[in-house]
Amino acid sequence: MEYKDYYKILGVSRDASDDDIRKAYRRLARKHHPDVNPNDKEAANRFKEINEAYHVLSDPEKRRKYDQFGSSWEQWQRSGANAGGFDWSQWFGGAQAGPAGGQRVYTTDFGTEDLGGFGFSDFFEALFGSMGGAPGTRTRQRSWTQVPRRGQDVEHEVEINLEEAYRGTTRVIAINGKRLEASIPPGVRTGSRVRLRGQGGPGSAGGPSGDLYLRVKVREHPRFERKGDDLYTEVPVDLYTCILGGTVSFRGLSGDLRLSIPPGTQNGRTFRLRGQGMPNLHHPEQRGDLYAKVRVVLPTGLTEEELELFRRLAGRQTIEKAR
Repeated sequence: MEYKDYYKILGVSRDASDDDIRKAYRRLARKHHPDVNPNDKEAANRFKEINEAYHVLSDPEKRRKYDQFGSSWEQWQRSGANAGGFDWSQWFGGAQAGPAGGQRVYTTDFGTEDLGGFGFSDFFEALFGSMGGAPGTRTRQRSWTQVPRRGQDVEHEVEINLEEAYRGTTRVIAINGKRLEASIPPGVRTGSRVRLRGQGGPGSAGGPSGDLYLRVKVREHPRFERKGDDLYTEVPVDLYTCILGGTVSFRGLSGDLRLSIPPGTQNGRTFRLRGQGMPNLHHPEQRGDLYAKVRVVLPTGLTEEELELFRRLAGRQTIEKAR
């Protein structure tokens, strides 16, 4: 069934006054009236829509119900769900429980004079039922077969840290009055979605429930930057180790790691540690690399004797450059 945006049809805002609605209707009705556009089927259909929209928005009770339905419809659309899966049955007016097999019968006032001889749309009849017609209109019955509809998919954001994204984790989610424990696999990143089948909105007319999607957000880490499955970090190394060579230890996501520093290592040099990055989401046995950038730490609190040694070293380097 097609949703009718009556405000758009009349070209008015949702907070339009009764006077604004009346003026818009009169202007459009004059333009699209069948007498002005003889044998124009498109104008006739447009005239029908204009009259139907005015019939709803000019009636406070119908407008109130239509606005309530519109809010529910917009929320459904914002969720990104398939419009065909919307549960219309909860809004059908004048509904009477039908026989087994999912069929219901709706008693609907149907007046042709009120809409210029064109009648109401199925959307109007389904939404307003027996409250839809004008005084003196006749009544007819329509049969609607309820097709089983899959429930709405639901999204829920969960926030984890980089360590949890590295090793995988679990979260307990409270939704629709239920508590669910969800497993979040290693390798997820911001924007990853974890699917929990059948934990979304309930289906209608015997249809299956929708799915629950956990949308993952990984918090920024104070020491590691992630690019794909690779990690980047800075490792502080003292001046003496950079000059003489040696090893330094630092904490990685998988535990303590050791980095071999060759003699004469310059500040900013980057070392690659294969397989020490993030696990791949689809192939957890595969891991990215870790890139460790050397950040030289200068000594502090030097004695006069130590400073003199540096002066002598600096003087020797000046002489060698002069040669």
